Amino acid sequence: MNRSGRRPPVYQDLDEILDQFRSGQLALNDALRRLHTQEKPVVTREMGRSNPQQDSAKVKATLQELEHMIGLRQVKTLVKEIFALIQIQQRRQAVKLATEPVVLHMIFKGNPGTGKTTVARILARLLREIGFLSKGHLIEVERADLVGEYIGHTAQKTREQVKKALGGVLFIDEAYSLARGGEKDFGKEAVDTLVKAMEDHKNDFILILAGYGYEMDLFLRTNPGLPSRFPITVTFDDYDETELIQIAKQMLRKREYRLSQEAEQKLRGYLRATLNLDRRNFANARLVRNIIERAVRLQAVRLLDFKEATRDDLMLILPEDLSFEEGVA
Repeated sequence: MNRSGRRPPVYQDLDEILDQFRSGQLALNDALRRLHTQEKPVVTREMGRSNPQQDSAKVKATLQELEHMIGLRQVKTLVKEIFALIQIQQRRQAVKLATEPVVLHMIFKGNPGTGKTTVARILARLLREIGFLSKGHLIEVERADLVGEYIGHTAQKTREQVKKALGGVLFIDEAYSLARGGEKDFGKEAVDTLVKAMEDHKNDFILILAGYGYEMDLFLRTNPGLPSRFPITVTFDDYDETELIQIAKQMLRKREYRLSQEAEQKLRGYLRATLNLDRRNFANARLVRNIIERAVRLQAVRLLDFKEATRDDLMLILPEDLSFEEGVA
């Protein structure tokens, strides 16, 4: 048992070695030596669960949550591949077939508002529910949470964040900021500490580095050993016009609002014009959320003097409730 009360990673021949030790076929030193030289960690972990049907329902619900997200076709395919791989590795281990260590450190590339953090959170929860991670929580950090002000401070801060993330996912947004200061910057120390943590805690810890695609490519070139440590790279594409309208309607539906036909046409026209501009800093769902939140405020101002606003009045977003940036139709 470790300090958290959980068993450490179980090895493929552990039961066989223990049986041989108990029966006297192996001396204590020989048993310890064989345990020490095992190199194929089993994918599963003992979770102490008593209701397999409930666990299956949670897995199904988590997968459906991802499936219901708008767009993200590549991301959904990848998550299904990871899910299938772990499940099959578990089945192979159950019948004593060779299993390979599953390394899931990832790079998430994409503009803001494309769902990177949300997907990371869903993935962490899914991996907990199928027994790959012991906790399945997400720790989201940025440069300021990792980089210190003096020699040695950065390593300490970074190790603290890694410790918080053990059993789950450490998600570093705008990870390329760790390399912005050049050779003398403490960000390099943070990267070195993270690389060591990936080796020390590879059985119960996933590191996801996220940010703009171009900047992430440059960042990975700053350390020749980095790309090989992240076997999975996921590109989060910008949403198209139809998907953004679907996102807007989904956000409004959750708040029990809806767009009038004219308001939808106005929003669609604005999104189409915006998508035709430079997309490098396009905010995707974040932009839509800001528009919707302002529309709700403007609708409230419009309805304030209504003496008897109907239920439909209170739900309907009209064209005059939609306000965009200056200079954009």
